Amino acid sequence: MNKSEIVFLDGPHSRFKELMFAFQTMVELIKGFRALHFIGPCITIFGSARFKEDHPYYALTREASAAFARLGFTIMTGGGPGLMEAANRGARDVGGRSVGCNIQLPVEQSPNPYLDKWIIMKHFFLRKVLLVKYSFAFVVMPGGYGTLDEFFEALTLIETHKIKNFPVIIFGMAYHKELQAHIEMMKANGTIGEGDTNLYIVTDSIEEATALIVEKSIKQYGLKPKSRVKPFGWLFERA
Repeated sequence: MNKSEIVFLDGPHSRFKELMFAFQTMVELIKGFRALHFIGPCITIFGSARFKEDHPYYALTREASAAFARLGFTIMTGGGPGLMEAANRGARDVGGRSVGCNIQLPVEQSPNPYLDKWIIMKHFFLRKVLLVKYSFAFVVMPGGYGTLDEFFEALTLIETHKIKNFPVIIFGMAYHKELQAHIEMMKANGTIGEGDTNLYIVTDSIEEATALIVEKSIKQYGLKPKSRVKPFGWLFERA
């Protein structure tokens, strides 16, 4: 064989397995759509599962979520513990609606006790579709890999006009100081656009975040008090 010739590696491929995976993901996605169809406009709150109830970020998340729920939004989270629980708990505190889109993990992550409704997904990428699909604002609390993944997913979708220019609000100015510096470095190197840092705000003020949501979510998209929608019985739907 000629030394300059490239020999490509092969791996296990099964058309049947790929077809089954496609069907399974379609069924899972439809299941998610059916479960969340009546939840109304949401604010999705991302945050770490590891902060406990006695942490200041838990209290901040709970208070912020309550303020957003008072605006009439359903609060959506990943449905797990930590700051996700705090967000759902804040909605419950003020009589707001609270939903979760949980994920199956090798170490069991149970839905937190402050959810009115939840669904458990097998795949992260489908879970992120649901966390984005129903939301008119994205709130990023301190977190780890998953939280940053969800933050940049939302930013990328907005930047590329795959979804509308919904507010993206980062809480925790001290926690996210290095993240802001890294984003500024990307802008300086031209890997993001000059205006891309205007796609989000960083704040510790619940009042500032609430005012932005009123202006850029409720007013901009003409959201109004919801009239009761009657589910279709022949589709076995429940409100």
